[in-house]
Amino acid sequence: MSGVVPQAQGGRPGPRRPGAVGGVAPQAPGSSAFTVGEDVEVMIEDVAQGGWCVARPDGLPVMFVRHALPGERVVARVTEVTSKFARADAVRVLRSSPDRVDAPCPHARPGGCGGCDWQHASLSAQRALKAAVITQQLRRLAGIDRAVTVEPLPGDEPVPAATAADGTPGLGWRTRVQFAVDRDGVAGLHGHRSHRVIDVGDCLIAHQAVRDLDVPGDDWSGATAVEVAVGGADSAENFAVTVVEDGGQGQRDKPRARGGKNRNRRGGSGRISRPRRTVVEGRPYLAERAAGRLWQVSADGFWQVHPAAAGTIAEAVVAVLEPKPGDTVLDLYCGAGLFAGAVAPLVGADGAVTGIESDPAAVRNAKQNLSDCPWTTFTQADVAKAASGADLPPARLVIADPPRSGLAREVVDYLCGDTSAERFAYVSCDPATLARDLALLTAGGWHLADLRAFDAFPMTHHVECLATLTR
Repeated sequence: MSGVVPQAQGGRPGPRRPGAVGGVAPQAPGSSAFTVGEDVEVMIEDVAQGGWCVARPDGLPVMFVRHALPGERVVARVTEVTSKFARADAVRVLRSSPDRVDAPCPHARPGGCGGCDWQHASLSAQRALKAAVITQQLRRLAGIDRAVTVEPLPGDEPVPAATAADGTPGLGWRTRVQFAVDRDGVAGLHGHRSHRVIDVGDCLIAHQAVRDLDVPGDDWSGATAVEVAVGGADSAENFAVTVVEDGGQGQRDKPRARGGKNRNRRGGSGRISRPRRTVVEGRPYLAERAAGRLWQVSADGFWQVHPAAAGTIAEAVVAVLEPKPGDTVLDLYCGAGLFAGAVAPLVGADGAVTGIESDPAAVRNAKQNLSDCPWTTFTQADVAKAASGADLPPARLVIADPPRSGLAREVVDYLCGDTSAERFAYVSCDPATLARDLALLTAGGWHLADLRAFDAFPMTHHVECLATLTR
């Protein structure tokens, strides 16, 4: 099971001498610290933010354990110690949870790839764990008690065997992958909390179109990373392979077409000089379909990585905002204009939709994508500065889809100040920052009317939330 060796239900290792190889270190009464590398038998109590589970050994600091599940008894190998807690990996399962399954990827194990947190849990259990984390964060950071259900995205339950990697549900969805490159030119994925590059060979959560490009099978000497993105609209050339390097390595090569000399199979000779970012295969813009439109998105721009996420969340945003003809809408952190494009037809020419985005390429994309809706305008600006500088137009409806760090404090102050906004749709990919912001917003006069959660990142601890707030 992904490198975690289960034992019989209820089994316990026999007595070991302290420090014995492969033994379980004794828990000395009154001990206040662990030692990196020691094995400790613990009972897993609960789930925590970030793909961890929690153990509280008697008389010892709390321990955050990966590769475990609530209710299990495991041998945890300590990987990090601080003054307040320890981190560990479950290296042996003594009593397993009924939710435990065999991880489909051999690299989803202690010491392996850090990309997937929950491959050892069934999909239904993964969603229950994510729901528990959201509930925890809301209660702890915002003082809000609310039951949450994490919904599967269309196509994920059930997943037809022909569309999922190896026929396993929850795989084959990730349309954008960044591979790290080691000193030997091998493209792989980082270990958990590590800069070590794991040669995974084939990432099972990657979309089939990404896997078909076989990036890990090539020699990327001279690069620091290789980014792969595939678009959701049907096209043989709807992908991009972008090389990232530190620069200063000599003459820059021009981007080449698929099969060009910028890409060597492993075992090829010579090092390749590249500029800081170069699209070496495919094209710099991808075509996506969502919310009844065809979208152009920069290869390195933001777009939901699950094929069904953009359309599903856009539909949900429209449903909770209930835009009417003539409405005014403000779309903060608007990206390529997805949510603006979803509400624009409903507010019509008598209304107005304003998007604010700091990325100039995304603003260009948004303007082109919605050129048929002249009542939409897009401004390149730092959202925090625009909010604090009174540069935002009045709007009855507000949408925000910020980065993982959450809303800038200036945006919270704007929303809680003298504004005409009546309904606010907040899309978040991080339960902790969402809860933090909800605490500030509810203290500033907003009410949490609804909260939905979507399993847009199966096999990982990440989850997408949509909070609806009203005045």
